[in-house]
Amino acid sequence: MARSVLIIEDDVRIRRVVQMTLHREGLEVAEAASGEAGLRLLADRSFDVVLLDLMLPGMDGFEVCREIRRMSNTPVIMVTARADSHDVVAGLEAGADDYITKPFVAKELSARIRALSRRTRGSEPRPRISIGEVEIAPQDGTVTRAGVPVQLTKTEFKLLGELAAERGRVFSREELLERVWGYDYFGDSRLVDVHVRRLRKKIEADPADPMVVLTVRGMGYRLPE
Repeated sequence: MARSVLIIEDDVRIRRVVQMTLHREGLEVAEAASGEAGLRLLADRSFDVVLLDLMLPGMDGFEVCREIRRMSNTPVIMVTARADSHDVVAGLEAGADDYITKPFVAKELSARIRALSRRTRGSEPRPRISIGEVEIAPQDGTVTRAGVPVQLTKTEFKLLGELAAERGRVFSREELLERVWGYDYFGDSRLVDVHVRRLRKKIEADPADPMVVLTVRGMGYRLPE
């Protein structure tokens, strides 16, 4: 399970509530009131999860998330004001693993962090899988394309690994939400679609004409047999 969480949030009241909530869950919590301060903390030490507000003064949450992705694959839960906003998709495209909307309740936040922690743990060793130029090594947690390492987030790797475990089988978005994100009762299929787009940009020779992660219209996604 996660042990340490970094909160990047400019509202001191929200930071205090979140800190107390997570402390009760036995988590170590660090706080940053700006994106710049949060990135400095991340440069000095590692965290299991980052809770990132999108509306920050100065460097906004989208830019912070992109910078985190350049630095590491630390899981990021973004905080947004509206679940139906384009901010959700934009934040996921920037590299976030999940999102939660304001106002949120302590129980939901804790559940999100627990689910994120579960899905980024290692799984049972699986054999290497090759699909064209792409090679997936589940046991090592690595992916290469044409021999060149591909940097995936933990969630992207988990998504690819689940698809690769049963090549040829079509996985619905709902099933992938359960397998990869660890829950289905407050899942959002946008999580799956955006992560597939991100994954294709990294592993496909032509993301617009994918040969590895295939779409089955009206059903979901699969890898070729």
